[in-house]
Amino acid sequence: MNELLGPAQIRALADGMGLRPTKSKGQNFVIDPNTVRRIVGKAEVRPDDHVLEVGPGLGSLTLGLLPVAAAVTAVELDPMLAEALPSTVQRYAPGEVSKLRVITGDALELTELPTPPPTSMVANLPYNVAVPVLLTALERFPTISRVLVMVQLEVAERLCAAPGSRVYGVPSVKASWYAEVTAAGRVPPTVFWPAPRVDSGLVRLIRRLPPGDEALRICSFAAVDAAFAQRRKTLRTSLAGWAGSPAGAEEMLMAAGIDPRARGETLAAGDFARLAGEKVRASKP
Repeated sequence: MNELLGPAQIRALADGMGLRPTKSKGQNFVIDPNTVRRIVGKAEVRPDDHVLEVGPGLGSLTLGLLPVAAAVTAVELDPMLAEALPSTVQRYAPGEVSKLRVITGDALELTELPTPPPTSMVANLPYNVAVPVLLTALERFPTISRVLVMVQLEVAERLCAAPGSRVYGVPSVKASWYAEVTAAGRVPPTVFWPAPRVDSGLVRLIRRLPPGDEALRICSFAAVDAAFAQRRKTLRTSLAGWAGSPAGAEEMLMAAGIDPRARGETLAAGDFARLAGEKVRASKP
């Protein structure tokens, strides 16, 4: 692996740009080479992988990914950071610069990527947009089969939670629609600059066949949102608006084999898919 960025190199790069990390952009840069090696190792990137990295920042993780991947497409919101990234790679890993593609823009607004399409996603995601960025990538780029992301520990726990868990919620259900989701480790604040006030967590996702097609996913996700918007209420009540009435919700729930008195946190993605299927059938003439 090439030379990786430590605290001195990160500070020098930031000083050279006149950069001061901002909380509003979720900028917490990894300054520990061992953490980069750990992430790259757990990501199990293959030599033929085209990796999507969201939020490369100053390039810590990018430099770790380039030697082990066929290519890395880095999507960076900050124009200054995006412009500087190729120069950083040229300086620290000149033999890998041809494998880097940089896109300046918002990952939530991306609808297409350069070909060949990404097969893997590895990223240190900004805390404030981690879940929507992850779910958007899984939705829009079905060629991504493996994901390893670093997120705020609380978010990691929610993504990995099973039905019935105290922290099980919308992110848990929606992530599990696309993939098998597991925890891959804990990361202390000391590996970042500036250091956040909380630990981070690594989350691994392995894509699997979804419980239904795109139309069923949209209907299911609407039910998920409704069920968890009124978390303490029974599904008969919380899904009344989604189904058209409390009676309509009860009828669909019963047809799907779900107790109308249950709550949203007891249902897995497949349960919501069955429920959405009942709504689709009920809407047909």
